[in-house]
Amino acid sequence: MSTVALKIVNQNYVIGCEDGQETRLHGLAKIVDEKAREILKQIGPIPEDTLLATTCIVLADELSGRCACPASDAELEQILKRIRQITKKLNAGDK
Repeated sequence: MSTVALKIVNQNYVIGCEDGQETRLHGLAKIVDEKAREILKQIGPIPEDTLLATTCIVLADELSGRCACPASDAELEQILKRIRQITKKLNAGDK
């Protein structure tokens, strides 16, 4: 088990993580830091706990907007059919 010091909006947080995950945690902290700074620019100074809660809610909202379910077989078949049509047109243009 390792610990990593992460900086989010000029505040250090020491977080535990599995060995080898330090770089990933730094990358994730960078995303949180950028989002928190974006929020501060929009609404101005707010208490740290409110900022972190707001940041979490904004990030969760962004994640929930992503498609959580994979495409169905029928949708994948349609996509494959379209790819084949495009490929055929591209190959016809080469001749």
